Amino acid sequence: MPAEGIELRPKTDMLSFEEILRLTRLFAREGITKIRLTGGEPLIRRDIEQLVSGLRAIDGIETIAVTTNGLLLSQKIAGLKAAGVSLFNISLDTLREDRFTQITRRPGLAKVLTAIEDTYEAGYDPVKINCVVQNGVNDDELLDFVELTRDRPYEIRFIEFMPFGGNAWDNEQFLSYKDMLSRVRLAHPDLTRSNDDPNHTTKMWKIPGSKGRIGFISSMSDKFCGTCNRLRITADGNLKVCLFGAGEISLRDEFRSGKSDDEILPIISLAVGKKRAAHAGMKQLSEMPNRPMILIGG
Repeated sequence: MPAEGIELRPKTDMLSFEEILRLTRLFAREGITKIRLTGGEPLIRRDIEQLVSGLRAIDGIETIAVTTNGLLLSQKIAGLKAAGVSLFNISLDTLREDRFTQITRRPGLAKVLTAIEDTYEAGYDPVKINCVVQNGVNDDELLDFVELTRDRPYEIRFIEFMPFGGNAWDNEQFLSYKDMLSRVRLAHPDLTRSNDDPNHTTKMWKIPGSKGRIGFISSMSDKFCGTCNRLRITADGNLKVCLFGAGEISLRDEFRSGKSDDEILPIISLAVGKKRAAHAGMKQLSEMPNRPMILIGG
């Protein structure tokens, strides 16, 4: 969240629950089996449990995932599990209270740590924790995060810092996957590589004897665009076939213009067909305008 805040978007700009469900049914017809609710912060959306239930009921959808900052998760986890959430990714960039407040601009580290434990106690295995690593900001906590995997089936996913509009990108804060891996290996020379599924974006590793694993998302230094099969829909209904792509197509506008499902499917197919084999690279991306995925409705 920028220090100056953001301008709230009108609620009418955002996809309604009915539009989200219709869109999901379209993608399920074309073979999509997994839906992730992310943001921004999805748990602030009213009646999120009902949305999850609706998504779970769609034929062909096998997995419902949620990425959250964890602040509201403890009070909602029972309802979300009952609604059908398959797995959670909890974003946490530091284990130090002062840094947490500095990074997120609010207190709440204890709430997030409690949410992680509550997710484990609710029976989720693994519990995934996303940590964006920045040189000179939180890179000295790499081994502290690794330690979390010793006694719990946590999956710590170290993510390379990526350039987006409004995130105060600085080349000096970038730390590559290989540099992170080297630091972990110094402390854990017995670190072993795990098998990855063909379309996974995370390179997984394990310390023998630990219940959890660690992974690295190398979006910048070792891009994996050629095997990435993810599509993204913004809160206001725009299709982004690549997180780093500036081009968007408004499926919301197509819905509201009265087009039928059979008329919209070729539009989606055309957009997906234009997905590139690789993004432009870190230096180029840092100089290109790209709307962030975070949109807030008033």
